Amino acid sequence: MSTPQARRPRAGHGARPRRPWEIGAEDPAAILAGARKALFIMVGVLALLWLIQIINWADGYRLTADYGIQGRDLASLPDIITAPLLHFSWAHIESNSGPLFIFGFLAAYRGVGKFAALTGLVVLTSGLAAWFFEGSGVVGAGASGVVFGYFGYIMVRGFFDRHVIDMVVGVVMALCFAYQFTVLLPHVGIGYQAHIGGLVGGIVGGWLLRDRRAAPATAVTPGKSVTPARGTTSPAKHTKPTGSYTGPRAELHKELDDLGL
Repeated sequence: MSTPQARRPRAGHGARPRRPWEIGAEDPAAILAGARKALFIMVGVLALLWLIQIINWADGYRLTADYGIQGRDLASLPDIITAPLLHFSWAHIESNSGPLFIFGFLAAYRGVGKFAALTGLVVLTSGLAAWFFEGSGVVGAGASGVVFGYFGYIMVRGFFDRHVIDMVVGVVMALCFAYQFTVLLPHVGIGYQAHIGGLVGGIVGGWLLRDRRAAPATAVTPGKSVTPARGTTSPAKHTKPTGSYTGPRAELHKELDDLGL
């Protein structure tokens, strides 16, 4: 029979404490400034997409044919960058514009830097999924893979950041746009591979781009002493005032007290 061991404490010496859940702790002015930036960014993105669509339409959608993703064609691998900017018809870009604006705005208002990194990640994951898994001779294009990337990020960001408001926003968006999940299944004429790749990229982005601020308190192992930080002072020991020692061993007690014993 093995010897019973003492139960290991949950928070060991030097263990990193978990951040508490937050709600309503941000500066309203900072949130408003971030929302303003997100609005300008998404208006600019949509303006660019529609300008490209006008040029593409006027040219008989040759840009989509030349710069869309062709499955497992090495020459088409760089097209994973250009494909999200191109569409096949007016109906195609109209169906993507609304969700792209909503999800993009919600993904961007927490920080432009994170949004830029997230966009690059979901462009790669959605494009590579389309390039690997779409049939040969099929051209894939459209911003829907990026839309699903933003969608996935919004749904998990609140959980990874331990932020209640963002988690509520993610749940509301998932419920309001639940119909979007239907296009994750195989459909004729729909590049569901890019949708799945974008969704996975958005979820991974939620983890990689999570808020890494440390928790305000540090856990201490029972029985371990805490060394004061440099520049801080420890509380002074209580000493008896001079002249308060009485009795035949008063001098000895005083000397021991002076030595800290």
